[in-house]
Amino acid sequence: MALTTDQQSQVEMHIAMETGRNTANSTNLLKTNKLETLRMAKEILVENRRTQAAVDATAITSDAVTKLAAELNTYINS
Repeated sequence: MALTTDQQSQVEMHIAMETGRNTANSTNLLKTNKLETLRMAKEILVENRRTQAAVDATAITSDAVTKLAAELNTYINS
């Protein structure tokens, strides 16, 4: 049984809404995962620094955090 024009437009609108919602959810999930990876990288660097001798300790920079986060992402996604 064929759909009426009105029913077909409602189905298409529903599909478009679901596609938009899925895209937004996917984007938010990627951002959440990226933030979690940054937090994890920072915690790793803080813990590594804490266990080093004071003479060997170096400053934790944003570059170090983002570099480790990128390495973690590469490892996780491989």
